[in-house]
Amino acid sequence: LLLPSQKYTAVGLLGKATDTLDATGIITEEKPYDQVTKGDLENVLQKFTGDIMQVPPLYSALKKDGERLSTLMKRGEAVEAKPARPVRVYSLSLQQFQPPLFTLDVECGGGFYVRSLVNDIGKELSTCATMQELTRTKQGPFTLEEHALYEDKWTIDEIARSLEHCTSLLSGEPSHKKLKTEHPGETAVSCE
Repeated sequence: LLLPSQKYTAVGLLGKATDTLDATGIITEEKPYDQVTKGDLENVLQKFTGDIMQVPPLYSALKKDGERLSTLMKRGEAVEAKPARPVRVYSLSLQQFQPPLFTLDVECGGGFYVRSLVNDIGKELSTCATMQELTRTKQGPFTLEEHALYEDKWTIDEIARSLEHCTSLLSGEPSHKKLKTEHPGETAVSCE
């Protein structure tokens, strides 16, 4: 199943880890991060670029016996981590470093979890990290900058124009209905 590439801007927080790997979770670990330099962070990013193996988060849309892992976790059921699986990172760059915060630009393939990336980066730096913010800036041919229709432009004409423009972009994309029929449920799993 080929999902289109997507781009994200993510803000990570050094020194804290949570059970959900993001700011909504309960803090599970705290570690010093003063030793981490911008150079350390940039060097570590190279290890997470290309075809890599990634363990998906326990709190995720992935399913066990037909139920989302996140639903099972919230019910307090014991959930085993899914095995690491291959994912693709087309590009990964550091945009800002103001300890304890760091901002990344990530372009990745389908099934990739940016939360897991931020968590893994923290471990690789001998500290811990959790994702604070995530913005999807591109999904297939659509970019936030060019194709988002902001609230002040929510008129019938603007919406119609936007739909027409987006439909023309999709004409070259594979049929998602066909993909959904062949792989029920799988297309629901996105990067985050």
